[in-house]
Parts: sequence; structure tokens; C-alpha cells
Amino acid sequence: MNAPPVVPPEPVTLQTASPTYRLASLDPDFILSPSMRGVRFLLEFAKADEALKAWGVRSTIVVFGSARIHEGGPEPHPRWYGAARAFGALASREGGALLDGGSERHNVICTGGGPGIMEAANRGAHDVGAPSIGLNITLPHEQAPNVYSTPELTFRFHYFAMRKMHLAMRANALVVFPGGFGTLDELFEILTLRQTGKAPPIPIVLFDEAYWRGVINFEALAAAGMISPRDLELFRFAEDAEGIWRCLLDGGLNPYEPPDWTRGPDLPGW
Repeated sequence: MNAPPVVPPEPVTLQTASPTYRLASLDPDFILSPSMRGVRFLLEFAKADEALKAWGVRSTIVVFGSARIHEGGPEPHPRWYGAARAFGALASREGGALLDGGSERHNVICTGGGPGIMEAANRGAHDVGAPSIGLNITLPHEQAPNVYSTPELTFRFHYFAMRKMHLAMRANALVVFPGGFGTLDELFEILTLRQTGKAPPIPIVLFDEAYWRGVINFEALAAAGMISPRDLELFRFAEDAEGIWRCLLDGGLNPYEPPDWTRGPDLPGW
């Protein structure tokens, strides 16, 4: 057997030592430069997209809610946490996240990957042996992913916009537990997509009606002409895990049929 040819080392000169001589794909200074922002945006899309396809994830149920809610916190935090965990288990068991001999997973629990309600929903899926997704975001004060999202489906994003896109583009349904600014931002993102017809008619359920009516006067928006009265029909309320699931089914959730926007970037608007 012939020995492989010996490749002589490249001479070290001012030219070969110059940053411009580096291969573009191996040059961190170039990849992280402002002019490559669009490339980094594409990389954040493609990395998660490839991993989700490899796991057969065709559709998701997105669960939003506060990171500040704790299982052992003051009431009503334990009730909210427990309901999110119970729903994560119920939806994973009944919705198609377990392959059961098939090749596609449907209604896989998908959260922001952090603690609180996100942890609870991922934990519920974990309880029944189902995979779940965690879409984490890099923040000034680092926040570690919870330990219940499937490791191979746990991602980290720099761009909020790309994270939101992955949260939305496979969603068969949205379930929103009590939360603060971040939860409100994500809720109104999806409500706006539904209101404007940029999203298919997925069911949206808000957990704990008293909380939501206490923080948002939806009827005042309609009374002032800021939204149509019909926009109030874009969401429903529920008080327990079973109630959430009934609302989703009544709202058109098909456990084994993905929404139109699972085609992602091929669909106008994505």
C-alpha cells in the first residue's frame, strides 16, 4: 500500500499570516462582522431546521409563560406550574409526539427552553417519554436551559426574530400561561399573525382567565375600535390541562395533520 503523499507545511510569511488569507468559513472575525449578519441569521435558521427535520418534527404546540414561576413558589405559582406540566404530558401522549411506528412527530411541545412555565411544559413531555423542544435565547444575564427539554432539540439563538420564527412556523396551536413582558410579546406576535391572515387558523388558549382579564382589557380594545370584535374570537380561556386540550380540539387541532405553515420558508410571508 502506497503511503499518502506528504503535504509540506505552508510557509509562514506576512501573506499567510494575514487575516485576509484565512478561509472565509474558518475566519471568526469575518463571520462575526456586521456585514455577515444576514449569514448568521441564515445559519440560525438552518441549524435548528435541520435538527428538527432529523427528529421528524412536523408540527408543535407552543407553550409560553413566565420564567419566574416556581413549583414551590407562592400560590398561584404551583397551580400554574402543575397545570403546565400536566398539559405537557397530556398533549405529548395524545397529540402525536410519540412516533408509535410512524415517521413524523406532531404537536411536539415547544417552549423557550428556560425555567418556570417553560420547564414545566418540557417536564410534562419528559414524564411520558416524549421529546420536547427548547428554543433558548442568549441574554445579558445568562439563563441555562431547563433539564427536561430533549438535548438534541435544545437550541440557542442570538436573534429574537429567528427564535420567534422557529416558535411560530410549525405551530399547530399556542397555549399561553401567565407571564410578563416576554410572554405578552410572544402572545401578541401570534395574535397579530392570526389577525392579519399571515398565519393559519391555529387555536390559541390563555390559561387562567382571571389573570388575563386582570392584566389586559381585551374588550376595551374592541370598544375603542383598536381591534374588531371578531378578533376576540381568536383565543379562548381554560382553567386546567384537560380544558386546554378540549379547547384545542374544539378549535380545530388535528393531532396528525400539520398546519399549512410547516412548509416554512416556501410559504408566502415566511
